[in-house]
Amino acid sequence: PVTAGSIVVPYGHVIGNEKWRGSEVAQRLQGKVRLIFEDGLGLVDFHLSNRTCILLISEADLVAGDEFKRRLVRFRNASSLRGIVIVEKTQISDQYYSGVQKLAVLELGMVLLPVANQEEASQLIIQLVSFCVREQSRERGSNPFVRRQRGPPAEPAVLRAVQRIPAVGKAKALLLLQHFRSIQRLCNASVCELEQVVGQTVAQQIYTF
Repeated sequence: PVTAGSIVVPYGHVIGNEKWRGSEVAQRLQGKVRLIFEDGLGLVDFHLSNRTCILLISEADLVAGDEFKRRLVRFRNASSLRGIVIVEKTQISDQYYSGVQKLAVLELGMVLLPVANQEEASQLIIQLVSFCVREQSRERGSNPFVRRQRGPPAEPAVLRAVQRIPAVGKAKALLLLQHFRSIQRLCNASVCELEQVVGQTVAQQIYTF
């Protein structure tokens, strides 16, 4: 099942595909998020909320052939979920990355986030989980008398992911994360919103990427 509403994710939990049990990414998530494994998640690797999910493409997936491409296309055709693609971009798999980027971002319109290894993947998932929890909290209604707290400092893996955007160095990456607070909000930002943080030229490059 990959359609919205087919999986109900308990508040603050992550539902992981059984195939990731015992993997490095799952081990690093344990203790940081409330992780539940289930069979039958189909094309999805991790459900972060009822609407947001992760499709994780490992180094082995990239090297093995085009099956991961078929999986992305099937997901986009069948799903109304917000799918985020995390790709293990290593020295071995780097040559295949541009093909994934072209398919996921340009053809399917999905969010694509590169990581160096499964440790970075787990850190990124933790960051995205905290975004989903905040999003769900806002939907449940917030107390107008409680001051909004600043988000935690950017995770190193998230910072490195933002720095991979052309024309974005560490300083601009920090500015972007401080302003937008999460990669999800950064990915959904308009050119005008980006211009307020980094100026017109860089904003257009980020938006195009």
